[in-house]
Amino acid sequence: MNNMILKCVTTIILAAVLAIAGPTAFANPKDDGYRGIWFELGQKGEYGDKYSGGLGTYTANHVPMAIYAEKANKTFFVYGGAKQGKRSLLAMISYYDHERNVVPRPTIVHDWQTADPAIREQNVNDPHDNPSLCIDGKGYLWVFVAGRACYRPGLVYRSTEPYSIEQFKLMRVWEMTYPQSWWIEGKGFLHLFTKYTSGRELYWATSRNCRTWSNNRFAGFGGRYQTSSQIGDSVITAFNVHPGGKLDERTNLYYLRIDDFGRIWRNFRGEAVKKPLDRIDNPALVRDYKSEKRLVYIHDLNLDRQDRPLILYTTSANHAAGPPGDPRWWTVAHWNGKEWQYTEVARANHNYTTGSIYVEDDLWRIIGPTEPGPQPFGCGGEVAVWTSRDEGKTWHKDRDATRGSSLNHTYVRRPLHAHPDFYAFWADGDTRKSSKSHLYFCNRSGDRVWRLPYDMQKDFAEPEPFPAGETAQPKE
Repeated sequence: MNNMILKCVTTIILAAVLAIAGPTAFANPKDDGYRGIWFELGQKGEYGDKYSGGLGTYTANHVPMAIYAEKANKTFFVYGGAKQGKRSLLAMISYYDHERNVVPRPTIVHDWQTADPAIREQNVNDPHDNPSLCIDGKGYLWVFVAGRACYRPGLVYRSTEPYSIEQFKLMRVWEMTYPQSWWIEGKGFLHLFTKYTSGRELYWATSRNCRTWSNNRFAGFGGRYQTSSQIGDSVITAFNVHPGGKLDERTNLYYLRIDDFGRIWRNFRGEAVKKPLDRIDNPALVRDYKSEKRLVYIHDLNLDRQDRPLILYTTSANHAAGPPGDPRWWTVAHWNGKEWQYTEVARANHNYTTGSIYVEDDLWRIIGPTEPGPQPFGCGGEVAVWTSRDEGKTWHKDRDATRGSSLNHTYVRRPLHAHPDFYAFWADGDTRKSSKSHLYFCNRSGDRVWRLPYDMQKDFAEPEPFPAGETAQPKE
């Protein structure tokens, strides 16, 4: 406890010093390949760890992790890297150059072992500290490195040049977990995050310049996880609840829409919502899964053509891996203007097997590891592409994007403003034992998959074509 208090005090002092002295530029070394972090939580049961494997693109609560920048014609992305391929976390950034079909050596934004002594840590191997990404209106790249309570503070870095990954400045140190930062043009950052106050409570902040921030709680009552998305100038968020603060009992589904740079918060009916939410049965509630004794693990969310929300998530019967949690379902909830429509898309193998949902005019698409992988009870599997042309009422598997893999693919992430040639981004890894972890991306249809080079001999390299799966057979 004394060590925790000391850490918290150090965080407060460092934040104050940085605010007075201004940002500091750091030399940012390059790595010689794309190596994702491998991790296991250590909560093992009969069917393996609660979650483990290649978690470079973990969690669903770190968003976005990739952004397509049209002016640069590059998709920038961040991930949790592994120092020399070992269990030592690095906050990494890189890009895919769409014109040249190359990636550079990735840049190490933050290395806990070599950081300023005030924030130095020797044994950080936890992808809960993975980064998320934001690009401002001038093209500067902002990397939000997650912390863990105030024991390890959250860190905010900014590139010294627009659309450049060569050098970054440390801009802010604060208590921030699960960073989700969105740039609202002409206004600034709208940032959603978590603090360990009375469990895990949801906060939001705004800033025009990253020097001064508001800091407001918007959801308490037991703790929760959220994931969010940006559509134009609006930010939408979906979250669950941990009754009594118990993480393994996460349940219920909630939704809010944030407009006018945080001044207006509405539920799915368009009704104004008063913050902070302090009851489990509040106006943001979409479905009471607690009464159904079902757990909820949120993947992604979007808006349809009429600006009505749709949410992708998994429901489960148990927090542990394996059959005790069955039946698990990949589920889409869609507000049709009158009621919520729920569709079970496919059976899920694991609570933490995560994918993304896309809206393309009248076609909806899911890209995620819905198919059995080489470690059947572990997180992830083989990646497939599913589509719906009737607003989510029915779904058809179009294609197996990967097939015959030796490691499970997982945490398939949707880039903001996704380019058709870099439409989903993920990592792989063995869920039963420590392994290498590669990073991948695919095109919109999923008929082409590329693996980023694990080792690089030169400054640039072309992504490696990865054996893709097969087109699914049409329904009879």
